[in-house]
Amino acid sequence: MTSFDSSPTLNAWRALLALSVVFVMLATSGWTAIRANAADSAPRTAALAAWARGTMDGHPLPKPDATAYQLGRFFHSLDTAEQNDLADRYPLVVGNLNGAPVPLRYRANRVALAEARAVEQKRMVDTRLSADGRQDASRRMHRFDSLLDDGRQILAFDPSDSGRVAEVFGDLDHAQRVSVIVPGVDTNVLTFEKSGRKNTAPVGMAQSLYAAESAAAPRTRTAVIAWADYTAPAGLGIDAAVGKMAEDGAVRLAALVRALPGSTPVELFCHSYGSVVCGVSTRQLPPRVSDIAVAGSPGMRVGSAAQLGTEARVWSMRDKDDWIQDVPYLDVAGLGHGADPVSPAFGARVLSAAGAIGHPGYFEPGTASLANFAAIGVGAYQSVVCAAGASGCGSEISDRSAA
Repeated sequence: MTSFDSSPTLNAWRALLALSVVFVMLATSGWTAIRANAADSAPRTAALAAWARGTMDGHPLPKPDATAYQLGRFFHSLDTAEQNDLADRYPLVVGNLNGAPVPLRYRANRVALAEARAVEQKRMVDTRLSADGRQDASRRMHRFDSLLDDGRQILAFDPSDSGRVAEVFGDLDHAQRVSVIVPGVDTNVLTFEKSGRKNTAPVGMAQSLYAAESAAAPRTRTAVIAWADYTAPAGLGIDAAVGKMAEDGAVRLAALVRALPGSTPVELFCHSYGSVVCGVSTRQLPPRVSDIAVAGSPGMRVGSAAQLGTEARVWSMRDKDDWIQDVPYLDVAGLGHGADPVSPAFGARVLSAAGAIGHPGYFEPGTASLANFAAIGVGAYQSVVCAAGASGCGSEISDRSAA
């Protein structure tokens, strides 16, 4: 990937600016992200090892990295008791298998969460740990306890390292349209939901979008996934300035989408660094992805929407007070994430984000940003509102809403 101007002098200045930004990031956040990502991943590793040794009626269990189709066929060949037995014996595997029945994944993840909660309860009183270690255990235990609340539909869960999790709102198996929210930096199991400023966390974002979609099209069956099932950068360090974590996350995102039940349209709503993940994923996504909408994006690691190589409609928005606009939109020696998705030259449909109030506010009720997301989510394209100075956002697209 190259920079987006042919002037050697300008490119040199951009490179210096990019390096300066990285050094500032490192000075303020250090190498925290790199250290955090080197943590022990024993729970998941142990679970996979046990699965590899396991059998069903004397036959080896399928490889966890088999295709969703192959895994789906395997589970379809089992009766309910056999499926539940596998979920109870190998919860950290079954709960994260793309291709396993959705209700079975919910069951397995409840078992895995209960086991993870018990581990943290013991750590809370372990005198071998520091006070900070015991406090961290307390926070994780309470998070796992919350995720175990009745009615929660946990589609993915892994307590390893900083933790990964995904939750479904609505009936995923019977939805007519499915929305996936892809969040950005500092997303982990502890930040998956918040009691204050709840709509800045994945759970609050998904709840807000699900409610807005239901209001926009009451007769359309929708489902929204709060997808924090990738390892996001911790803070604005070097990991946030390069694409490695986005590349890893893109593989996981594409695998999720390919395994979703049914064949109904899927829309991706990508916030901040999550838009980098979405940008990298486009060539791996199935055709059922109809729309990719990014908000507060630092770039999608391309120079234009056309370079994404997708038939999906690409939408972008940025609030006028969002600090992300001050990030250098370039790619020099792997630093930076490419062109600005709200620039006219990028070629995305630019939406209004009126009322969003800064970088984390795009999913707040009453904002134009949330209303636009909901309209896209239910296929009511005639209802989208362009940003000031933009035009033709959805006027030429036929509505698919069942409302």
